[in-house]
Amino acid sequence: MIKKLTLFTFLIILAHFSFSQSFDKNKLDAYFDTLGKYNKFIGSVAVAQNGHVIYKRTLGFTNIKEKQKANENTKYRIGSISKTFTAALIFKAIEEKKISLDLTIRKFFPEIKNAEKISISNLLYHRSGIHDFTDDKEEFLKWHTQPKTEKEMLALISKGGIDFEPDTQSDYSNSNYLLLSYILEKTFKMPYAQILNKYIAKPLVLKNTFLGKKINSKNNEANSYRFEGDWKLEDETDISIPLGAGGIVSTPIDLVNFSTSLFGGKVISQKSLTQMKTLNGKYGMGISAIPFYDKAGFGHSGSIDGFSATFSYFNDGNIAYALTSNGSNFNNNSISLAVLSAVFNKDYNIPDFRTIEQSTTDLNKYLGTYVSTAIPIKITITKDNTTLIAQATGQSVTRLTSKGNNEFKFEEAGIILSFNPTENQMTLKQGGKEFKFTKT
Repeated sequence: MIKKLTLFTFLIILAHFSFSQSFDKNKLDAYFDTLGKYNKFIGSVAVAQNGHVIYKRTLGFTNIKEKQKANENTKYRIGSISKTFTAALIFKAIEEKKISLDLTIRKFFPEIKNAEKISISNLLYHRSGIHDFTDDKEEFLKWHTQPKTEKEMLALISKGGIDFEPDTQSDYSNSNYLLLSYILEKTFKMPYAQILNKYIAKPLVLKNTFLGKKINSKNNEANSYRFEGDWKLEDETDISIPLGAGGIVSTPIDLVNFSTSLFGGKVISQKSLTQMKTLNGKYGMGISAIPFYDKAGFGHSGSIDGFSATFSYFNDGNIAYALTSNGSNFNNNSISLAVLSAVFNKDYNIPDFRTIEQSTTDLNKYLGTYVSTAIPIKITITKDNTTLIAQATGQSVTRLTSKGNNEFKFEEAGIILSFNPTENQMTLKQGGKEFKFTKT
């Protein structure tokens, strides 16, 4: 279940490029070889053109403790990409005249505030005003591993209340798509898992796509990890909580086949697809616009626990791309940028992960708390032996790598911290922007 953009979100810079049907696969393999060598990424990617896979690559393990290697059929939780599937299923129900976009949710959830004013369209567009149950992170992390019934989740959503009046603004909320999941179950009179299989997975022969259960590595399902010097096992959200908001499991190959079929009019009608793609505020219905240089694409990204995923489709060239990851120590947006740059014949660089060793004494000059007049956060710099650590207000701790010349990087978010110890200053650089900080 992907969250709203934060300061550390990497932004893709747009520019002009041309497409080539052939590309340098050897260079792209070298790119992934480098990620693997330096423990930067575990996961899988795939690219398809005209429905045929033209590139695929998998790194890492499904189960690190058991040394179980991942392969192209390894299944990963895909987080909020599930919302694209859910939106398509809603349009299936609309095409069967079971529901309509302007139908309010009062008949389904009378206990939700403003239920008589909130439409299915509002849910799809994230314009309902219903509070996101994952926003209260401290509370959410107390119960996210425990099974929840529909009644319990509705009580939590009702308790969260309303953030704004329906259809007055766009604000991403996982609650919207959980409610859509329940609407599907009530409409089709079967569990979400069966609806997904009947209307999408089975017709498209997506053999590795289904609503998740407890992760089973013996079924080639990946565990998720976070990197803290080495890979640490993440907690596992119970799938009864996100359902169609973030509970689907899939592979990059299944995802490129799904997106090729979806945007090719083989899942829902072209009329329905046009409605999905039409933006209202920030979002389409279960998809977002994803520009890449001069190409107009659509897709979605997702994260849940330590998993992250993204998919995009570009009609120009009929290119479908997908990434699934069960652990990253690098910026996955940079990986996507590199893959798409390779496919569309745009220059990109293989990253240099070599680091400069510094003694624990060398790091002392950087320690302290830094504040900025440009952005309302503090960044506290500490150390763990020979590793410098940063923690921004409201963020988890981040281990930095030294590049020399008073410069440190957080690869996962594309952040550079440049220190001037003499002046007690620090500059944060990301996405072409710079923010000055002063040590307090």
